[in-house]
Amino acid sequence: MVRAAVLTEQGKPMQVTDITLPAPGPGRVKVKVVAAGVCHSDLSLSNGTLRQPIPAVLGHEGAGIVLEVGEGVTNVAPGDHVLLNWAPPCRECWFCGEGEPWLCERAADAAEIPHAELADGTALYPGLGCGAFAEETIVPARGAVKIPDDIPLEQAAVLGCAVLTGAGAVFNTAAVRPGQSVVVVGVGGVGLSVLQAAKIAGAGPIIAVDTSEAKRDLALAQGATDFIVSDDTTAKAVRKLTEGRGADIAFECVGHPAAIRTAWSSSRRGGHLVVVGVGSAKAKVEFSALELYYFGRKVSGCVFGSIDPDVDVPRLLDLVRSGQLDVSSLVTSTTGLDGIEGAFEDMRSGRGARTLVRL
Repeated sequence: MVRAAVLTEQGKPMQVTDITLPAPGPGRVKVKVVAAGVCHSDLSLSNGTLRQPIPAVLGHEGAGIVLEVGEGVTNVAPGDHVLLNWAPPCRECWFCGEGEPWLCERAADAAEIPHAELADGTALYPGLGCGAFAEETIVPARGAVKIPDDIPLEQAAVLGCAVLTGAGAVFNTAAVRPGQSVVVVGVGGVGLSVLQAAKIAGAGPIIAVDTSEAKRDLALAQGATDFIVSDDTTAKAVRKLTEGRGADIAFECVGHPAAIRTAWSSSRRGGHLVVVGVGSAKAKVEFSALELYYFGRKVSGCVFGSIDPDVDVPRLLDLVRSGQLDVSSLVTSTTGLDGIEGAFEDMRSGRGARTLVRL
C-alpha cells in the first residue's frame, strides 16, 4: 500500500488514500516518486476540460528513483534517477519516423491502461500516463528517462513538463534568434520557462503579459525586460515597446481564446504566434479571412515544446548545471499530498508559479 491523491469524480476534490500497485509487468517500471510539480493540465484533467479515465491518480510532472523493472526493460535499472515523461515517443509510428516524436501516435496510450487499484479492487488510471501524485507509480519503460544523479530530483520534477514545454517552445518551435523581440502572454510555470529560455536565446525586448499585477516581480526575475497587466490596450503597449511594429514572436501560454487573440494582436506583421497553452475543445478563436491574409503571421500549435526527450533533456540539464536555467526559481511553494487542492486553488486564482509536491 502507498498513499496517493485520487480523483474519483471530475469536478470534485481529490482524496488522499491508500492504493495498491502490482509488480511492474513486461516493459513497465515502478518508481518511487520524490517530487511532483502541480501543472495547470492537472487542473484541466480534474475538472473535465481534458479527457481522463477515472478514478485516477493525477500528476505528470515528476521525478523519482527506480524501484523495480519488468521483463524486457533495458533503459533503466533499480536505483536509477528518472524523469517521468508524460508523452513518451514509441519510435515506431509515422510521426516518430518523420522526426516529430512530440506528435507520436502512441504517446498517450499509458493513460488508458490501469496501473493500480483502490483498497476495494477498483482499477485506477495514471493521469497522463504518470500518476505522480503518489508515493510510488508504475510507468512504461519509455516514460522513465534516466538522468544523472547530480541533478536534484526536485529540480528534475519541474523540468518534466513546464520547462521542457516552455524552453522547447523557444528553442524548437519558434527557434528564437538573438535580438528578436518576444512577448509572453500568461506567466505561470510554462510562461516563466519561456521567459528564461528567451533570455538564454538572446531575445530582446522580452515582454511579459499577465492579468495579475502580482506576477510582475516574478516575471522580471525570470528574464522579462518589461511587464504589462493585460487589458484592451495590451497590443498597443507591446507595439510601443517594439518600435511600433509588435513582437517578432508571441507565445500564448494560457489556452484561452482572449489570450490567444491578445498574443496575435501583439505580434508584428509577418510575426509568429506560438500557442503553447492547452485550451478546451469548446473554446473557439476567430480570425477574419482578411486579417489572416493581411498580417502574414505564422500561427503554430506547440505540443510539449516540440521536444525529443533524447535530445532536449540532456541539453536542458546542461543549462541547469551551468546556471543559465534556474529551475528552482520556478517553484514558489511546496506542499505534501494533502495540499494539492490548495495548489489547484492557487492556479485558479493566478497566484505564484509552480507548487512542488514533496513525497
